[in-house]
Amino acid sequence: MSATDQSLMVPAAGAVASASRSRQTAVSAQQTVPPKTRPRVDHLSGAQKAAIIVRLLLAEGLDMPLSTLPPETQADLTRTLGEMRLVDRATMCAVVDEFTEMLEQVGLSFPDGVEGALSLLDGRLDPRATESLRALARSGQANDPWTAIEAAELEELLHLLDRESRLVGAVLLSKLSTDKAARILMALPPDRAQMLALAIARTETVSPETVTRIGLTLAGQLTEKPARAFPTPPGRRMSDILNASPAKIRDQLLHDLESADQGFAAVVRQSIFTFQDIPARLSTRDVPTVMRELDSDDVMQIIAAKQPGDVATCDFLLDNMSKRMAETLREDAAALPQPDTDSYDAALVRISAIVQRLSDDGTITLAPAAG
Repeated sequence: MSATDQSLMVPAAGAVASASRSRQTAVSAQQTVPPKTRPRVDHLSGAQKAAIIVRLLLAEGLDMPLSTLPPETQADLTRTLGEMRLVDRATMCAVVDEFTEMLEQVGLSFPDGVEGALSLLDGRLDPRATESLRALARSGQANDPWTAIEAAELEELLHLLDRESRLVGAVLLSKLSTDKAARILMALPPDRAQMLALAIARTETVSPETVTRIGLTLAGQLTEKPARAFPTPPGRRMSDILNASPAKIRDQLLHDLESADQGFAAVVRQSIFTFQDIPARLSTRDVPTVMRELDSDDVMQIIAAKQPGDVATCDFLLDNMSKRMAETLREDAAALPQPDTDSYDAALVRISAIVQRLSDDGTITLAPAAG
C-alpha cells in the first residue's frame, strides 16, 4: 500500500462499522464474479484506490474526517477524484476487498502527533510534562528554547524576569502558555505586573528572529545554573528537620536561629508546620482525607493528653469528620492513661508529617503560613 493508502487508514478506521455495510453491498455483487476471473488492481495507484474507497464511503453517506490527513495527501486525493471517471463493479469490489482486509489487520490506531497523544493521555501525565510537550507541539522543534522555558519552574521564571527589561519580559509572557503567564502575573507585585502587561503592546513589531534570540538567551540562563548538592533550599531543609523534632527542641533552636540570623530564621519559620498549625492551614473539606491516613492511636494519645495548646486542633479535626468516628475516638481516648512526654511528642510529629506529605504530593492543599 502507498503512503496515501496508509494515511487514509486512520480516518477510515473510525468508520469500519459503517464501511462493513458498504463491503456487504460490494461483496453481494462480487459473488457474481467467479474468483478466477476477479480483476487485478495492481495497475491502480494508491491514490486511485483511496479515491475509490472515499467515493464509495461518501455514497453511503459517511462523513470521513479527511481534514486530519496531511495537506499534501488531501491535495493528491482531491486531484485523483477529479481525474477519475468510471470504475466497473468488479474492480470496485476488488479494491474494497483489499482495503477491508488491510483494515482487519489493524490491531490499534494511534493518535496523530503530540497534540493527539496529549488528548489521549489527558489527566494521566504530570502537569509539567504536559506543558513541556504541548510547547514542543506548538513549536514543532525538539530543540526550541521556548520548550525548556515553558517547562521551567515558576520561581525560575520570576527570577529571570527580575533581571530582564520590560520588553523581554513581555516577549516571555507572550510565548508561554496562557495559564503559566497568568500565574506569573499573579505572583508579581501589582506595579511590575502592570508594566509587563502594558509592554505586551510593544511586541507587535518584534521580529521572529528577535524572539528566537531572546528564547535562546533565556534558555541559556536556565541551563547555566551551578550544580547543587541538595535539591531543596537550606530554609526548607532546616524546617523539615525541625518539623521532625519535639516541640521543646524546635522552639529552642528557632530562638537560637533568630538570635544569630533573623533572615534565615524567618525563612525557616515560614516552612515550619506543626500540629497546632492544622486549624489555620488545613481546609475543613480535607479533614476526612487526612483522618484516613492517620493512626487512630496517635490521635487518641493527643486527645487523652488534653494539652491546652492542642485541644483546639483536636476539636477542629473531630468536628469536621464523621460524628460516629469522632465519638468513638473520644470514648476510646477517655479510657487511655495519660501518655508519657516522648510518646506524646512522637504522635504530634507523625501527624504533622503526614499532613505535610499529603500537601507535598498534591492530595490536599494547605493555606500559606501567616506572616
